[in-house]
Amino acid sequence: MQATTHPASKGSPPPAAVSRCVGWLQWILLPLVATTLHAAPEGFTEVRRSHGITEYRLDANGLTVLLQPQPTAPVATFMVTYRIGSRNESYGATGATHLLEHLMFKGTPRHNKEDGTGIDQLLEATGAETNATTWLDRTNYFTTLAPQHLPLIVGIEADRMRNLRLREEDRRPEMAVVRSEFQIAENDPGTTLDTGVWATAFHAHPYRHSVLGWLSDVENVPIETLRDFYHTYYWPDNAVVSIVGNFDPVEALALVRREYGAIPRSPRPIPAVHTVEPPQVGPRRFIIKRPGELGLISIAYKIPPATHADIPALTVLADLLSNGLGSRFYLELTETGLTTGVAAYPAPAHDPSLFTITAEITTETTHDTVEQALLTVLRNVKSDGVTEKEVAHAIARLKAGTAFARDGSLAISESLTESIAVGDWTLHHTMEDSISKVTPEDIQRVANHWLHPDQSTTGWYLPTAAPATAATASSSPPAPEPPAAAAPLILPAAPPIVTDPGHRIAPSLHRTRTGGIDLLISPSDLNAGVVTLVCAIPVGDPDQRSLAAFLAYLLQFGTTLRDTGTITDLLDSTGAVLEYGIEDGALTASARFLKSDLGAVIPLLAEQLRMPALNPDDIRFVREQMIQEATAERANTGAQAAIAFSREAFPVGHPNRLPTSEETIAAIKAIRRKDLVEFHRTWLGPAAATFVVVGDVDPAACQAEIAKSFEGWQGGQTPPAVAISPPPAAAIHRTLPIPGKESVSVVLGQPTGLHFSDPDTLPLAIATAALGHGFTSRLLNTIRDVEGLTYGIRAGLSGDTIADGSWQITASFAAKNLDLGMASTRRELATWHREGLSAGELAYHKSALAGRHRLTLASSEALAHTLLTTVRRGLDPSWLDDFPSKIAATTLDQVNEVIRRRIDPAKIIVIQSGTRP
Repeated sequence: MQATTHPASKGSPPPAAVSRCVGWLQWILLPLVATTLHAAPEGFTEVRRSHGITEYRLDANGLTVLLQPQPTAPVATFMVTYRIGSRNESYGATGATHLLEHLMFKGTPRHNKEDGTGIDQLLEATGAETNATTWLDRTNYFTTLAPQHLPLIVGIEADRMRNLRLREEDRRPEMAVVRSEFQIAENDPGTTLDTGVWATAFHAHPYRHSVLGWLSDVENVPIETLRDFYHTYYWPDNAVVSIVGNFDPVEALALVRREYGAIPRSPRPIPAVHTVEPPQVGPRRFIIKRPGELGLISIAYKIPPATHADIPALTVLADLLSNGLGSRFYLELTETGLTTGVAAYPAPAHDPSLFTITAEITTETTHDTVEQALLTVLRNVKSDGVTEKEVAHAIARLKAGTAFARDGSLAISESLTESIAVGDWTLHHTMEDSISKVTPEDIQRVANHWLHPDQSTTGWYLPTAAPATAATASSSPPAPEPPAAAAPLILPAAPPIVTDPGHRIAPSLHRTRTGGIDLLISPSDLNAGVVTLVCAIPVGDPDQRSLAAFLAYLLQFGTTLRDTGTITDLLDSTGAVLEYGIEDGALTASARFLKSDLGAVIPLLAEQLRMPALNPDDIRFVREQMIQEATAERANTGAQAAIAFSREAFPVGHPNRLPTSEETIAAIKAIRRKDLVEFHRTWLGPAAATFVVVGDVDPAACQAEIAKSFEGWQGGQTPPAVAISPPPAAAIHRTLPIPGKESVSVVLGQPTGLHFSDPDTLPLAIATAALGHGFTSRLLNTIRDVEGLTYGIRAGLSGDTIADGSWQITASFAAKNLDLGMASTRRELATWHREGLSAGELAYHKSALAGRHRLTLASSEALAHTLLTTVRRGLDPSWLDDFPSKIAATTLDQVNEVIRRRIDPAKIIVIQSGTRP
């Protein structure tokens, strides 16, 4: 539920952000849109309207309310954004805003766990998706749920705005949870480096503090400080309520007035941040040395606030520098083998912030070489400028990306909150016009003005060697005495399952056999003007996994008809995104594009699938990139735990058995062009291919385009059935030492012997959700909320799309909490297995699962992937419409019997990956 940090993935927003931070492209300065005021409902003043959003002010207390109704959406998102972030903190209290965000879920006299009326208890029963994040300038709380449950979340948010209990007995375990979150972030080199960049770039301004805070502050901040933050900032006149999705505006405003109207304004002015960062008078540098595999380098420059007129040009500059195969950094650094990737991004904020460039360095390259190459690219932009074509392509990508990012009410709300945070919510919509006006002259000017060496901060992450230590294995794990069980969570009566919630999928679905392809087209208005296409082509032998991944990587390059540059120009000129990968034994393609570009993207997809060039130079490049990725994977605790579990759970030749990182590297080195040609000829064809198209699309026109583009396509195979994996003969315990990690990744589990379509899967899924899905599950309620031993722990089923899968508990524990965390996990597992679920617990989690199912269909992209997975599981698409009825029909006897028959706690596989103290 609470905030998470970004991984240092290529092209991500700043990894220090303790939030999703989607929509970082959307802070652009434009004059406010002039509007004509309309008569407002009683108690409100209408302030302005812009692009379908209306702003109201609640007269009683100054609460700002933003409404964007979408009558055809299946859900609604309710968000409250408070104008308080890490920017409002000082020494001794860093991280207080984030810790307070966690404590906002701990309850009020009206909503608390002890009475069975806790926030999570009430919301999860409906299937709602609820979360909160903290960032530099704001904290936000958001919930997506079925429209009929909107009164529930409005009442909860209004109540906790002023009635939070803020007890010391809640702070202590939650502080430990936040400390665990901090340590997970420290495991990631990109996050660690980014934290150092901000701390070095800013000397006075509070942006220098990590949003998670400094560890000593997190561990020692007193409850009185948190109460002071709460009573200073959590007032209606310091908050913005936004509602997006399926709701009636008049009813929604009446509901907001009823719940919020009695709350007074803040009795004192909300404190302003007066600190101004003094001028930087020269470049700054630092170095971090830690055990690891690949090095990183970041160069950051001071930039103006998000509402400054130069932000549009800086946004376009970042895009043309690092986005796509035609970007400056890709051509000069990645294509030449110096880096595995380079990301450039501005971090739009309320006050002056940073434009950061981060590169991951290949193993044979020095930091100094990469730094000089980065600076050379920037010097060329400053001296010679950029081309009209580069700017036009960046603008097209950014405009299309904005459209893609507005897929569903939650995505819109998340983007909207960032504009609220920096000072003007209309920036959420005015971005496209601003970006469209950027010129090459603007790019050269802002590069020279803002990317100045004297305003730079450079950080190097130097991986160091660590003493080699061997993995250990034993038949039975070490187990300290389990802590006493916590009091069981009181679950409220569940709302009845809505077996026919409307918005049915199957009736409007067009399914045909087109060009030999199983083609499903679902016209949808969830994201106007945008189309999502996903496809899966089975690619056979699990022992050829690396070969399949190699081919998928190569497909993005040239074909026998067009070279890579021509293809890149086509995609960049439209802003379309076309990506390939390997998932569940299939080569997959995922395309997102604007409706008008269907006639360009589908022929390109067909061309890349049917006629890849497989050029020797591209093969050499892909080989090196994949080796670097596998090398980096060796330092990833989660990846290594997953690999080790798969090798204990599944036999050789099973699709779910993963190669070791060393095996992957060896396989990649051995691949030759003739292997790729033969693999492509054998597997890539329509015989078992499934394509799904969802969005603003005409089914007849789409089918005709696919028929024309894939005419004459032949080949492909249906892989043979996979033998069921034998259960483990005894308990297995493996410890994988990875030096320099603050947090240990853990996997506990077993193979299930179940394919998704097996009758046992649904009752086991319901039972497993009760154990470890959501904050009302046993694992999260006890081990995280009550005991404070972990930031994240969950249970689930996986890997059962094309073969039998596994049942797993995954968690992360601070090294010093590992033994206690494992003991608590085993205690909860044993109780769940021995006693099963109660009737009330089953009813609650059945209702929650049915409600969550509705949310998985609430965006066009999610619907496309869900349809593809459903068909690949051998199910008819009508299964999606019938799923709530299937849940409702599942009985208590079925659930408890399948727990005991399918899961054996005495034969659990346990993998621990990380550093022991």
